[in-house]
Amino acid sequence: MYRSRPRIWSGRPNPQLVAETAGLRPGTALDLGCGEGADALWLAGRGWTVTAVDVSAVALERAAAHAAELEAGRRITWLRQDLETWKPQEQFDLVSAQFLHSTEMPWQRSHRIAAGAVRPGGTLLIVGHHPEGLPPWSGHSHSDDGGAGHAAGRFFTAEELVSELRLTAPEWRVDVAEAREREATGPDGQMALLADAVLRATRADAYKVLPRL
Repeated sequence: MYRSRPRIWSGRPNPQLVAETAGLRPGTALDLGCGEGADALWLAGRGWTVTAVDVSAVALERAAAHAAELEAGRRITWLRQDLETWKPQEQFDLVSAQFLHSTEMPWQRSHRIAAGAVRPGGTLLIVGHHPEGLPPWSGHSHSDDGGAGHAAGRFFTAEELVSELRLTAPEWRVDVAEAREREATGPDGQMALLADAVLRATRADAYKVLPRL
């Protein structure tokens, strides 16, 4: 996909990432499926130390080239990894998975990796295409395929994320779990109203989760 065009994405950070993390204290962040690096660069520019992971060497080369032009790029480590075989060996203050939809693996697996990488006291942020508001230019809109993409394990609701990832008390506090509409521009300039599934959850501090005597 990345070889098909000189640039795939806009270069701007995902709007839900900006909305949900702008008030967080910077620390360490894991950006899963970082693509051409816009989210990682935005986080680094706000003081985060970022580990950015993607399976595409082409995407990572573009991201690293852009980062090299910016002071904040020094705070980013770029990793080429396949989530079918890779798991992070450390935990992070923030784990972000933005539109991590794969044709090769069910969304449950990749997002369990994301949840498992959140340190106690840290934040999990997952944003994806809601199955009822898919981009019409993707070829997977609900009206076109009768929801086949959803059934095949590519798309999800925020409520499904909470259930499948078992984000329950006392280990987790779900701060946001909803669908949000936004306007978007397609690759050929077409406009559409899309829906994002947005989940933000906080992992409880291990020292505060104590059994009652």
